[in-house]
Amino acid sequence: MIKPNRARILLLVIVLLWFATVLHLASWTDTPPKTAQAIQEEIVQLSAQYVKALAAEQRDIVDGPYSGRLTSYDLKKTLAVLLEHIMGRLDKMENKFDSLLNGTSYNLDSSVKLSTLEKVEENPMGAKGSVNALTEHKRSKKVTVQQLLQGEAEKCSLPDDHKYTYPHCLGKVDWMKGHWKSDKCYSNLGVDGSVCSFIIYLSEVENWCPKFPWRLNVSESQHLQNRNEAIIPENAAGLMNLLTDSNSRKPYAWIRHRIQQIWPKWKQSAIDLNSKSSLKGRKQKNILIHIGALTKQSGFKFAETADKGGPLGELLQWSDIITSLYLLGHKLTITSEVEELRKILSKFPDAKIQCQVRSSLPVDVIFTDIVGLKQFKQYVGHGYGKFSCLLRVIDSFGTEPSFNHDQYAKAHKMMTTWGRQNLIPQQFFNMFPHTPDNSFIGFVVETPDNISSLNRVVRKEDQALVYGKHLSMWKGKKQYLDIIHEFFEIHSTFYAGGVKSEDKQEVPSYVINHGILSPGEIQKLLRESKIFVGLGFPYEGPAPLEAIAAGCVFLNPKFSPPHTSQNTKFFKGKPTLREVTSQHPYAEVYIHEPYVYTVDINNLEELRTALRKIKQQSQVEPYLPYEYSEEGMLQRVNIFLEKQDFCRVPVESFVPDQAVQTIIADTGKSCKDVCHNRGLICEPSHFTKVNNKDKLKQMNVECTKSQHSGDIFYPSLHEDSGTCTFQTDPMLFSCVGSQEGQRRICPCRNYIKGQIAVCEQCL
Repeated sequence: MIKPNRARILLLVIVLLWFATVLHLASWTDTPPKTAQAIQEEIVQLSAQYVKALAAEQRDIVDGPYSGRLTSYDLKKTLAVLLEHIMGRLDKMENKFDSLLNGTSYNLDSSVKLSTLEKVEENPMGAKGSVNALTEHKRSKKVTVQQLLQGEAEKCSLPDDHKYTYPHCLGKVDWMKGHWKSDKCYSNLGVDGSVCSFIIYLSEVENWCPKFPWRLNVSESQHLQNRNEAIIPENAAGLMNLLTDSNSRKPYAWIRHRIQQIWPKWKQSAIDLNSKSSLKGRKQKNILIHIGALTKQSGFKFAETADKGGPLGELLQWSDIITSLYLLGHKLTITSEVEELRKILSKFPDAKIQCQVRSSLPVDVIFTDIVGLKQFKQYVGHGYGKFSCLLRVIDSFGTEPSFNHDQYAKAHKMMTTWGRQNLIPQQFFNMFPHTPDNSFIGFVVETPDNISSLNRVVRKEDQALVYGKHLSMWKGKKQYLDIIHEFFEIHSTFYAGGVKSEDKQEVPSYVINHGILSPGEIQKLLRESKIFVGLGFPYEGPAPLEAIAAGCVFLNPKFSPPHTSQNTKFFKGKPTLREVTSQHPYAEVYIHEPYVYTVDINNLEELRTALRKIKQQSQVEPYLPYEYSEEGMLQRVNIFLEKQDFCRVPVESFVPDQAVQTIIADTGKSCKDVCHNRGLICEPSHFTKVNNKDKLKQMNVECTKSQHSGDIFYPSLHEDSGTCTFQTDPMLFSCVGSQEGQRRICPCRNYIKGQIAVCEQCL
């Protein structure tokens, strides 16, 4: 739309042109008045001033034929109107001449003989590129000057495949039609109510639509160019200052203690990784960390119960993530208080505006958890959209695409407290590699080998240590423990304070309890023991890996049938349909014997057989997968920070094509399973590359028919009909989705042994 002040000037110019023309025509029959020349000069003066001022505003921008951000379309509108008016006046003047000279009369046709847009195509402005832009971009209709002045714009054509590459584009355009006036930020960024301005905004600010070919050279934000280089810090002093507890609460005490305990190994690992050139030439990022699970509002009390046998997995993981980010040289802001989060966000001037403009935000990445995400949303409200692609959500048990996708979850009755976040599934960061749909960030397993007193500990061949800090974990396990007691002396470290006497009866009298121990004391007890005994709960904790790294054999209870959200209370409400086959699936799948024995503890003969093998085998050397070492985690976190970019649509994969092979699964099998059976990992970021007929033709797979639909088991090939169904919604690309009769088309990548998250060509 033409702005009001400009519209008034334009109207004045047209009116003056009208009177000037009338006066000029009158001069052919009457004596020309002296004021005609003055009026003409005034018209020229006003027109020149307006065009000059408008042109100055549009200087040094990318030209294009449509209204919107960074175009000269408003100026073209003005010139088009003036041009049409002049052409109309010339037509009338010609008719007048013919009438005066020949004595004939003609019907004056006020229609435009040369359309406005045809004249614009002739490039009256001389603006570089406008001719090419218009000739290359075909339009389906012409727009009259009257429509132009009323805000009408030409129809902007989207590429034919935009429904699959940018599936949300049209929905966003429809939303803009009804809401672009809801926040002035839209008009400030060039949105004027026209469809073209919607698409330009949605393609260049929010990345929901494809860019028009004539605007591909619009420069993108280079906000990291002027940043300092990310340098490994000399010591942990700066990090300790960031982790200062408030006067009323001490949420960081356990985290600080852990960091100080293993800081020397962290620092040396960073130096070692840097020597391999993995950490050179990086720009420092501004990273906001909000630990929602430690806020008072969460009600979890992880920090308060850390020294009383409370769950430490979350604290341990946050400790290692924070340390990694700090050691990688980035600038951190850390909070575990809702009020502090609000205070931090209040410093972001554009935090609450609806427009998703990220260039002005003083943050590049946001680490939080599901609780923190909900608290974050509550504060920023309608401004959440601009932050969503910056999020990295720490999610212990994983979030599958079917639960993450709001509409799909509603339609299939898969709504949970933790799901429906509508993030790209790889924005969820897991403690273990549960599902390839998410990102595996992990943690570090503590192995204080530099403590000489531990190195002198003598392992006892007949000693077992039970993994169970709460008496509730021991319930119903007496028969299981009795059989273990036939082979080993049993020790434990459960918390006995405030426990009812009847609950203590769940623990057999022969168990030697040491109570809650410090990390160093636990390490000593692990190094004395030959076997670390799982009770079936907690699921997927860090302790079994610590035991294996200390030289213990882990006895891993097998679940038959597997535990799921359908049959196990603990998993109800979790946004996953994963089948948990044992207490520690990672140890079961990726470590194996002789370090791990996964046994059905209800099968007494199978249990005894495993215990005999463990008793008879020679001492097992400590074992730790590289991905759970300090260096392995630093490498992984650095790759994620440098190469994952969720703000681009479609999201570009940093996994090169040569690391991926496409496999057609057997009917009813998921891509996760078919890739795993080949010694590979499903790579969700490559689904876009196999979601087309051309890829299948390269594999000599002919589709008898092709169609598009949205569900978690597409793309796939129907086993009987040969129909290929391709995915319409990239948010539903799923490694775990499967359906009988459908053969999944699966992108499977290789990985570095001991570093599942990283492909061989990704370093």
